[in-house]
Amino acid sequence: MSSHHEGTASPTPAAPPVKKAPEKEPRLDAGNKHHDHYARRLPPCRHAMRNYLLPIVRWETPYLALMQDKLRSPALDSYFAVTANLGTHTFYMVFLPILYWCGYTNIGRAMVHMLAAGIFFTGFIKDMLCLPRPLSPPLARITMSGSAALEYGFPSSHSSNAVSVAIYALYKLHSAREDHHPNVFLALQLLCYWFAISIVFGRLYCGMHGFLDVVVGSTFGGAIAVAQLIIEHSFDNWLFVTSPLPPLIITLVIFVLVRIHPEPADDCPCFDDTVSFVSVVIGINVGAWHYAMTGLAIDDPIPSTNPFRLETVGLPRATLRILLGVVVIFLWRATMKPTLFTVLPPIFRLLEQLRLNLPRAFFLNASKYTSIPTLRGDDNVIPSASELPNLLKNLAHPRKRSVSVGPQSAADAYETLAYRNRRRRESINSLDGAVQEDVAWSPVVKKASLRDLRSSSRQREKSPLGASPLPTPAASRVHSYEQMMGTGHVEGINITPDDSETELVTQSPAEAASEKREIFMQLMKPRVRYDVEVVTKLIIYSGIGYVAVCANPILFEFVGLGTGIRTGSI
Repeated sequence: MSSHHEGTASPTPAAPPVKKAPEKEPRLDAGNKHHDHYARRLPPCRHAMRNYLLPIVRWETPYLALMQDKLRSPALDSYFAVTANLGTHTFYMVFLPILYWCGYTNIGRAMVHMLAAGIFFTGFIKDMLCLPRPLSPPLARITMSGSAALEYGFPSSHSSNAVSVAIYALYKLHSAREDHHPNVFLALQLLCYWFAISIVFGRLYCGMHGFLDVVVGSTFGGAIAVAQLIIEHSFDNWLFVTSPLPPLIITLVIFVLVRIHPEPADDCPCFDDTVSFVSVVIGINVGAWHYAMTGLAIDDPIPSTNPFRLETVGLPRATLRILLGVVVIFLWRATMKPTLFTVLPPIFRLLEQLRLNLPRAFFLNASKYTSIPTLRGDDNVIPSASELPNLLKNLAHPRKRSVSVGPQSAADAYETLAYRNRRRRESINSLDGAVQEDVAWSPVVKKASLRDLRSSSRQREKSPLGASPLPTPAASRVHSYEQMMGTGHVEGINITPDDSETELVTQSPAEAASEKREIFMQLMKPRVRYDVEVVTKLIIYSGIGYVAVCANPILFEFVGLGTGIRTGSI
């Protein structure tokens, strides 16, 4: 299960009032009849697209469970849980600044642009369509991240990031093939393929995504990598001019993109991650433009490159550069976060009074709180310094992982309820057919017991996936996984398939409300999110990008950790 967050949670939503359904209600997806959360929260167009794709997510779930059951082992659980960290925002945000400080500015800039595009587009679609992850049970979710399961499933951000990075790296590797020994060249190619395959397949193995999620996510990643390779040189030529207009345009465009990001139907952290990463794009472009204007940068291989030669700097000083750079970034974050949490709320209250605020769902308006408590676990991109010991401890014990079964987010809970309701409707329809068949064939109509009718209907009904069960072990396994879908096993609470089926046929409004309350009580309560957090992330992560590509390289020169370009030694 995901880790606990500090803060006061919003109350568990009450069951919607029972209303007389209009005639077109049966056209809604079965998951939105009775538990019609998404029908009420999403615009018709978004809701229609969700309904079109949701059956695919449900169809592939038992097959994912079958695959997971066939392949799972403790060693593979640990392997894919650990390698999933190579696709996280934290890994990239720690790794990318080092590329800048070691002279690989071209690779660092390309990586930031591709990853930000991947996070933005996949997060945009996630919040637009609100599609759940494949149901657990039957899947077990294996992760070392406390927040991953709280996001929607479609499409996979991990897959997009991994594929874009791998394709870009392979292209650059082939472009400089003559610079590498054949064995080294082969090893580097295999490393790229291993990186992408481990992360993409790992999302399936770990039960975090379905086939549709990773296919579409990987497609996005490939398209983003190709676009980056096509426009990177012309983009750099446009940016690095004496006029400050290009970085200003980039900043304004990103502000607009943040504003048009769709509102989700549930409290999903996709938007937070999007804001963090696109803010870094602002910072690295403003910072790169400024650093190019200082005269400290060189133009090889691209403008605004931080000069670096390991032979000149030496390994000890190079290590100190990296350590100092990381410390400065953490100091910036640790200083600015409490400062902005103090300065921004009064400004937001004033804007709210003037009706100039831009409220967002699941964020508390400044007029409704007086101060912001110390927040922990509120950042999925760069952890606070106080969390570093725990992260290092996890790295020291790589087998540590969490295996969760059952709903973990609001999206999971609503999907569990929706799937239960779908089975209810199918059971009722099957019972109706069983009654009519008994009447047609019996010379004397007898009053059958409800349990007998259920037994008869279960023998006649088709698989929920639309195909009759086949007498093969694999098909039998798939059918058993179908029966586990929507049971909602959480922390020792297990509604078995047989027990759930005996209760699926009829349900009163009071029972529906109790069922919904039971599911939501099993979830971790989300922390309060404050309206100033959006602007805070914009400022902090823009600053992190600026510090990484401009402020730190300048600092290195002035404290004697540079390459001596100021004295003309290079």
